[in-house]
Amino acid sequence: MVKQTANILGALALGLSLTAVTSVIGATVTTADAADYKLRATANSNENDEDYDGLIVFKDYVEKASNGAIEVELFIGTQLCSNGAECLQGIADGSIDIYISTSGGASGIFPYVQVLDLPYLLRDDRIAEEVLSEGTFTRSIRNLALADSGDKIRLMTVGNTGGWRNFANTKRRVQTPADMEGLKIRTVVADLPQELVKSLGAAPTPIPWPELFTSFQTGVVEGSKNGITDIMGMKFPDAGLKYVTLDGHAYMGALWWMSNDRFMSMPEDMRRVVVDGFAALQQATFASPKRKSIAAYSEFVSEGGDLYVPSPDEKAAFKEAAAPVYDWFKTNVANGDVAFTALADAAAGAEAKIDGAAAMDVK
Repeated sequence: MVKQTANILGALALGLSLTAVTSVIGATVTTADAADYKLRATANSNENDEDYDGLIVFKDYVEKASNGAIEVELFIGTQLCSNGAECLQGIADGSIDIYISTSGGASGIFPYVQVLDLPYLLRDDRIAEEVLSEGTFTRSIRNLALADSGDKIRLMTVGNTGGWRNFANTKRRVQTPADMEGLKIRTVVADLPQELVKSLGAAPTPIPWPELFTSFQTGVVEGSKNGITDIMGMKFPDAGLKYVTLDGHAYMGALWWMSNDRFMSMPEDMRRVVVDGFAALQQATFASPKRKSIAAYSEFVSEGGDLYVPSPDEKAAFKEAAAPVYDWFKTNVANGDVAFTALADAAAGAEAKIDGAAAMDVK
């Protein structure tokens, strides 16, 4: 007991802060200063989702790098809010500090974020990740969102949630845009995905997500545009979905928002920790869908699914057929022209950089 007391006094003499001594006899001493900043982060998903993977990495990084000055509280599901509009309002009024949305979930407030849903602008994972990690595109959207929200809602980064959207259907293999002709494709109730489906000759059919399985069974719809993990997670092959074409028409972007008031209230060194934390989060969300999709694709094929990879020429034909959607977006969506130019320019720069490096690396 004397030795243990001496150890505690010695620690105090060295300037260590002991805020709680839970057990002296058991030689267990816990030290934990209260955090200076508590961040409430929410994702309307579950613990099997890429969003959760990202938040775990963010929490771990920020709390360690700040030496405990920042504490991150995670609320997974609908504890704090239940949809994009409600959650973003929470960001604006300060009741929520961090929230992740899809482009569709934020489009009611910031319609130009649907630029991420425009088809075939991002060629593959390397291009998408270069564009989003380089930051110029994200800063352009951040500036628009700050202006539209009265400096309340700040876009911190864009990651991934689910990989890529591909066309899938119950009827036939789709190799060219002509194969889409007449297919009833499920979309959300939004103009842009419906314009895309129409541009390819198919019939857009808005169906709520919970009704999609039954809609496949009954023929109300014959196809969808989803990621493979969603397809297998919802067991859509059991409802007749047998054909998937890896056209990769849209990268499933995850927009990570933060209360700008909360962010700017922190000193600059702590803001830097948060920024670096979001960079770590982004990398985690880039990697997670790739790993999960391996098993999902394997399961799809093993159950008799037909998985088709378009040739470069076939993919170019899809892009050409969908090109009218670009003009529609720039004309009909507020700040659509600004968002489109930002993404298209960033993609062109990423392609030049990556293709130039690859040309040297293959020699």
